[in-house]
Amino acid sequence: MAEVAFVGGRVVTGTGRVIDRGTVLVRNGVIERVDDDPRVPEGVPIVAADGRWVLPGFVDTHTHIGAHEDGEGPAGADASEVSAPDMSAVRAIDAVNIEDRAFRDALAGGVTTVVVKPGSGNPIGGTSVAMKTWGGRTVDEQVVKHPVGVKSALGENPKNAWGERGQMPRTRLGIALVIRKALVEAGEYAARRADAREKGEFFARDLGKEVLAAALAGDLVWDQHAHRHDDIATALRIAAEFRLRLVLNHGTEAHRHAAELAERGVPVIFGPVLTTRGKVETREASVNNLVALTRAGVRTAICTDHPVVPIDALVLQAAVARRAGLTWDEAIAAISSAAAGIAGLDERVGAIEPGRDGDVVVWSGDPLELGSTVERVHILGREVYRVENGAPIVADRWAGR
Repeated sequence: MAEVAFVGGRVVTGTGRVIDRGTVLVRNGVIERVDDDPRVPEGVPIVAADGRWVLPGFVDTHTHIGAHEDGEGPAGADASEVSAPDMSAVRAIDAVNIEDRAFRDALAGGVTTVVVKPGSGNPIGGTSVAMKTWGGRTVDEQVVKHPVGVKSALGENPKNAWGERGQMPRTRLGIALVIRKALVEAGEYAARRADAREKGEFFARDLGKEVLAAALAGDLVWDQHAHRHDDIATALRIAAEFRLRLVLNHGTEAHRHAAELAERGVPVIFGPVLTTRGKVETREASVNNLVALTRAGVRTAICTDHPVVPIDALVLQAAVARRAGLTWDEAIAAISSAAAGIAGLDERVGAIEPGRDGDVVVWSGDPLELGSTVERVHILGREVYRVENGAPIVADRWAGR
């Protein structure tokens, strides 16, 4: 855990607060002070940020980084285990290769926290993990929270994955049945488990049902892959039936349910924004739908779905959303504080506020301006990336260990 002070820059906290010529003091890896006092304790290294913008590390809440590796082809494609429709027991953390070159790209884009999720080939795909994009010798040393939620998918992806085999689920109604049956069985499992514990009896664990029982108890969010309005209606119906903490992922046509989403407090991880309308259920894709959701009072974040859109383009997507009608603060929050809040990570990341992790990025200028670049990245106060003489330098994972 390092200590450092960023002094003299335009500090943007990610929560709507801006301090011109501000100071951010990080000690023991945690932000201790954010103000306009340039004085720092003796011995604390200083990063002179005059003329620069100082922001929190960005948060991408829907990626497959490290599990679907860049430039590796089938050898690095480990995001989806499609050997059964219900894969509740699998964990994204077990597929993450921290040497995936995309993690270096993440630093270049100012992204310091990612949520890695299983793919969408199964109605129930497994659990996700939130992690730093650099700093550990193993994925376990970079974990922010594990597990975060359960990945579930509706629509074309599971239909295609299983329909091509002639196996259930081949239709949307079959997909919904797989999910509902699994949740019913998990509820019954949880009741038997509680009864066995009360009686002091042995109870055989089922890894998948343990996960789903945690979702039923509200301990894990239910990350629902859904694009089309009818799939989103199904997601809302299932969430209401089982009292799940629903988070919509992608939400291409979620604006058609905006009033209900806002009323029920269901957030949307929207995107990716910079992608083609490559299948039927994304034919209505538009960044304007994100703006409509936000205007209706729905909590929104922006994702890359990396590798669908490269991880370093997260901020570019926020800039596109800004051009489409989000305010500057809304666009930044969608990749920082709001994103962290939706993923349940806001006690640690997503903002430059006392008590949060010292994940701080120094930009050459306004990050939503195309010409601005990342000059330095600190994670937990430790410098992990800087640009020197036009060349990026990434910290050695093993230095000082």
